[in-house]
Amino acid sequence: MRKKVLSLLLAAALVFGLTGCVSISNVDEDGNRIYRVAMICDSSISDGGWGMSCYNAMVDAAEQFGWETEVTDSIDQSAYYETIMAYCSLNFDLIFAPGNQYTTAVLQAAEDYPDVCFALLNGTEDTPAQAVNGNVVCLLPDATQVGWIAGALAGLMSQTGTIAFIGGMELDTTLAKYEGFTEAATYVAAQEGREITVLDPVYAGSFSATDRGIEFAMAMIDQGADVFFGDASSVDSGARQAIDEANNANGEVTIYDIAQPSDLLGQNECIICSQVTDNSNLVGQCMQAIEDGTFTAEVIYGTMQNGALYAGALSDLVPADVQEQYQIYLQQMVDGTFMQE
Repeated sequence: MRKKVLSLLLAAALVFGLTGCVSISNVDEDGNRIYRVAMICDSSISDGGWGMSCYNAMVDAAEQFGWETEVTDSIDQSAYYETIMAYCSLNFDLIFAPGNQYTTAVLQAAEDYPDVCFALLNGTEDTPAQAVNGNVVCLLPDATQVGWIAGALAGLMSQTGTIAFIGGMELDTTLAKYEGFTEAATYVAAQEGREITVLDPVYAGSFSATDRGIEFAMAMIDQGADVFFGDASSVDSGARQAIDEANNANGEVTIYDIAQPSDLLGQNECIICSQVTDNSNLVGQCMQAIEDGTFTAEVIYGTMQNGALYAGALSDLVPADVQEQYQIYLQQMVDGTFMQE
């Protein structure tokens, strides 16, 4: 929990005021320029999922470019804007908001602080154009391809013929991931001479409700689901807890989970693979543009074709022949021939 950091930032903001730049130096004692990036997050950066992965991506990019970092996590939706404003008032160079749900707060703060740059992960293609000062970049991994990567493996691995998807909020990107997951699983199963049922998606209305993940997973296991994919941060962690407990009760691992957006293999016994998004590369592109003075409103896409999206390591629970077939489907996705037959 880093709400104490938020309180300190807000206190500083009140001291210096919320208009214009404040007397916070962005140079060190030798006169060298210091660059700083801050991330806000409504889930915990220790959630073992989305929050942790996005935070690590920011830190990795900052280490590469020599930037200083700060984060405020586990914040409520009502605090998005004031948290961003606190960092802006302290003269941070870049604000990283890792999700579509922050769009309104980001655009409002970007209008108030034209000299601060903003990187919004999973916004929409028209988000940068809405920034009146041209200071918002949208980092947009291809949500359909994200779903494909998970769906193809789910279609190959399901033994019950039933798979499940858990979402945090009903965002456009989450819906696109579910649709990609569904179409890839259905296609792959058909290619293998089987049918697949994808349960209707469920949404927790939050990214931090671990208990909802447990509840959802238990209910879906009761409906026969044996492969899960989620877009719900701490909710996903709860789902994995329930899956591990069900497997332990059965005495073997027969219910699986596919993680995202970093390689989480080994974190839970049920994880058989991860859909990986190289968010550090996307954030790093923003840092480079700020240093070069070329930062401008645009969409930076992440795809399988440019290497920003890929499948992580596979568990030994995935049979060798399934691993081989999965790699064929992944290559088809890169080549643009997937589902073209």
